[in-house]
Amino acid sequence: MKTALITGANRGIGLALVQEYLAQGWRVIGVCRTSSPELDATEAQVFAGVDVTSAAAIGNLVAKLQSVKIDLLINNAGILRHEHLGEIEYESVTQQFLVNAQAPLQVAEALLGNLADHAKIAFITSRMGSIADNTSGGYYGYRMSKAALNAAAKSLSLDLKPRGIAVAILHPGYVQTAMVNFGGDISATESAKRLSKRIEELDLRNTGGFWHSNGDSLPW
Repeated sequence: MKTALITGANRGIGLALVQEYLAQGWRVIGVCRTSSPELDATEAQVFAGVDVTSAAAIGNLVAKLQSVKIDLLINNAGILRHEHLGEIEYESVTQQFLVNAQAPLQVAEALLGNLADHAKIAFITSRMGSIADNTSGGYYGYRMSKAALNAAAKSLSLDLKPRGIAVAILHPGYVQTAMVNFGGDISATESAKRLSKRIEELDLRNTGGFWHSNGDSLPW
């Protein structure tokens, strides 16, 4: 049985990914700061109390996973804050960098020893991290943090290729989650199905690519 570890697993896209991979017959490890009744109701192995911005929390997680081989790591945890030019709160920008960009890299690096040969890593990013696709401005912290995440994931795709580990950089779509006040155009369940399809198609030939969950290639 293959094993998937998913961060931000307690709600939204993360929870939907947990449910999707369980339905596909995977063993799923759900990681989150605070669990939820919906996550607890699944058959996932839940590790709550994990703040992905905390080196100590990540270290504790790794210690608990010493003998576990991971076939798929999905770095999904993320936050979105709104900034308006002229009144940007830079603490908010910094927090988005820590959660959206640094933490996924830190989790991936910490779990390198757990990754099976020919494992896969998926980073749930956003097309808002695309510079070429930015036609509306704003969202400084979110856009900057997701662009930084994309850069880190691209480097990982090159550094891990000799180990046979492929990396995907994936935009989930405009998803009906609390992050956007449920104003999206697809459900988290549909997004998870699309994302799992993109991950299924991932291999060393297309590692490091930046895709929409619908299969479209996105510009940097």
